[in-house]
Amino acid sequence: MFLVLPGLVILGIYLSAAVLPALALLLYIYRQDRVEHEPVGLIGKLLLGGVFAGLCAIVLETIGEAILPRLIDPQRPAYTIALAFLVVAGSEEGSKYYFMQRQTWRSREFNYRFDGVIYAAAVSLGFAAFENIEYVFGYGLSVAPMRALLAIPGHLSFAVFMGTFYGRAKFWHDLGDERRAKQSKRFACLSAIFFHGFYDACAMIGTGLSTLVFLIFVVVMYVLAFRLVRSGAATDTSV
Repeated sequence: MFLVLPGLVILGIYLSAAVLPALALLLYIYRQDRVEHEPVGLIGKLLLGGVFAGLCAIVLETIGEAILPRLIDPQRPAYTIALAFLVVAGSEEGSKYYFMQRQTWRSREFNYRFDGVIYAAAVSLGFAAFENIEYVFGYGLSVAPMRALLAIPGHLSFAVFMGTFYGRAKFWHDLGDERRAKQSKRFACLSAIFFHGFYDACAMIGTGLSTLVFLIFVVVMYVLAFRLVRSGAATDTSV
């Protein structure tokens, strides 16, 4: 009994370090929804969808990492860029988008534009929490602070861009403009892939210049994302 309790305490500390930053950011986004809060059950399903998206991304990235060296020499900078944008960002953001759309597009709860941001954030932060558990249990608590400052807010930022366009897609769909709706859907996925890919490419290149660009990019991305959240919540309209 006395041997089990310390083990449970340590497990709880590791889980808290991995999951709480994502839940804190989700709570922040959820509270920005000033018109009509989304059902907690739907948010829970989206968080679980993020976990499934994480599992799908692992499979897709494994396949991509096996194929890519046959197409591009791993020693070339183009390989790193393709790995960041196509394999990692494409797999992860594509998986998130798939589970988000599957669970929300036809939902009666999707009746305001800002709902798109809420949904994308829930899926992305479920994904981020799942990924963070892997890192914290794999590399220890030392990685938790940096991931809480960079990786998890990064996933949220990608989600804000995705969700903003996703909400617009629903708006145009309900107005009967399918051309603009499909265009906004494409932008939803592609914008998240772009920001995620640029983030990863700078981190993967690892030179002094790329690190400087990475830090500037992260600050600018955070500012843009949180401005989108505030403006989206303040000007929310029904769809």
